[in-house]
Parts: sequence; structure tokens; C-alpha cells
Amino acid sequence: MSNDTAVRRLLRAPAAVISLVVLLAIVVVAIVAPIHVSYTHATGGLDEHPSAAHWLGTDDSGYDILSRIGVGARVSLGIALSAEVTIVLFGCIVGLIAGYYGGVWDMVLMRFTDMMFAFPDILLAILVAVILRGGLANIFVALTVTGWPGIARLVRAQTLSIRRREYIEAAHAIGVPDSQIIVRHIFPNLLSAVVVASTVDIAGLVVAESTLSFLGIGVQPPLVSWGSLISNALPYIDSHPELIYFPALFLMLTVLALNFLGDSLRDALDPRRADG
Repeated sequence: MSNDTAVRRLLRAPAAVISLVVLLAIVVVAIVAPIHVSYTHATGGLDEHPSAAHWLGTDDSGYDILSRIGVGARVSLGIALSAEVTIVLFGCIVGLIAGYYGGVWDMVLMRFTDMMFAFPDILLAILVAVILRGGLANIFVALTVTGWPGIARLVRAQTLSIRRREYIEAAHAIGVPDSQIIVRHIFPNLLSAVVVASTVDIAGLVVAESTLSFLGIGVQPPLVSWGSLISNALPYIDSHPELIYFPALFLMLTVLALNFLGDSLRDALDPRRADG
């Protein structure tokens, strides 16, 4: 199936289009809100309700809520995307080696992967974050350490299937180097599965980062993320619940959009489905 066919199929799916619009809107908020919306300590604190100057009002320190949500989007999405790139790179390397070479390589790498699966992801991420004492770089490490096994197992399964195909055996027969077979013949054929899995994984990473920041072991002040915004607003849940509602709404919309987009990508990239 050509890339054009997959794109057309994706754009015909209402869930995919809505998800893309939502994600684009959130990215715009992340880029524009912290730049063009004033947020200073002189705005009147929690007494400042939504207005033309402050669309979502201000928080307990007088900061514009929309701007804080925009900064939180930069942090939450930035960490999730950068961690996912590293997860995909490491997971693909492990999965390709285990699936292609098999034998001892497969046994050692997959037993290590299975050992990582023995620990619940979020609990292991909390443990790593506590040991490393939070911060952007350390949260990135915590999410990467806990995220790669799923991609590795997926890539291994795909590689085991692809390497048995006739054109791979023909490449072996004429002496094509293993590295060339992996890069030119195997990896392109599993890329669609990796893209779909990565889209859904990013949603999980956004939730994981927000959870760590909510618990106080994620990003540290003066930086904020959606999780820390929700945590900081807990004392005002009765008097000013909007301080929790707005960042939670952005978090929920992001996760839902990424999951729906992942499902739509899976359908669009499935070569067994007829176009039409």
C-alpha cells in the first residue's frame, strides 16, 4: 500500500481528523500562550476571574492560567516526545538483534526484556525518579528506562515474521550483508507498526510524566507541567476548582487524541484493508 493511500484513508477517518485538530490546537497553545499572554504577579491573584485579558483567569500567584497551561504543555509534550524517540531507537535495536540473529542473542535480550516487564511501569518510573531526585533530565531517563521493552518485543515479533519471507532468504543466498538486509528490507516493513505503537506510547508517557510531577518527583519549580499544576491547585479545589479542571482537561484531550490517532493510524496502515 502506498503512502498516499494511507494518508487518504487516515484523512477520511473522522476520529483521526478531530484528533489532529485537537493536537494542533494544543501545540499552538504551547507555542503562543506563554509568549503573547501576560502573566505577572500584579494581576490580582485568585480574585482575577476569566476576562478578555486572562481568558482562563489567574492562579494563586497571579499567573495567567492559560500561559501556565501552555508552559506545562511544552514540558509534558517535550519530555514525552524526546523520551519516545529514545525508546524507539533503543527498542528497535534490541528487537532487531534478537529477532534477526536469534539464538543466544534472542535468549539474553528477551530475558532481560521480560525482567523489565516484571515491574509495573509507573512504579519503576517512580523508583528511578526518586533515586535520581527529579528534574527534566532525570524524568527523561526514568521514562526511557521503563518504556523501551514494549517496542523491543513488538519489533522482535515483526522481525521474526519478516525474516522468513522469500525475498529475505534470496538476499541471504546472494550474499547480501546482514546490516543491509536489516536496514533496507526488514526495518521499512515494520516501521508502520512502530509508528502506531509510538503514537499510543506518547499518550502513556504524557500521563506518566504528569503523574510523577503530580507526586512532586517530576519537574521542579520554576518549571511546571500539567501534573504539577494540578497538584499545586489541590488546596483550592473547593474555592477555585477551575485551577484543576483546565490543566486536567488539556491532559485528557491530549491523551484521548493520541489514542484515537493511534487507532486511526493502525487502520490506515493496515495493508489487508481494501481502499474504499
